Amino acid sequence: MLLPAKNEVARHLRRYRTWERVMLAAPSDLAARGHFEDSGYTLCVLMGKRCAREAVAAAERYLQTNLLTYLREHGGHPQQESPLEQPGQGRQDRRVRRRPPPESRFAGGR
Repeated sequence: MLLPAKNEVARHLRRYRTWERVMLAAPSDLAARGHFEDSGYTLCVLMGKRCAREAVAAAERYLQTNLLTYLREHGGHPQQESPLEQPGQGRQDRRVRRRPPPESRFAGGR
């Protein structure tokens, strides 16, 4: 599970809170509303949530906890080798070798 850098999450959370205050102070300002919605969407993407409220809550939890606690809360686990694998027989030994495409695919019609 890839997680964003905490300083990026903090920066975008501050941006969201700033635009939230601006929008609440001037609800008819369409530019402020647009910036607020954009900042909420950015948090959704960063935190992998579908709505801004969930993303804000997840961002705040993420900033208050360490990485292992956050992963445990969200069902993610740091990847470990299987106990059945022998040393030296990890993922790198199971790679699929890919061949370049046959030249006949590119030779015709150009």
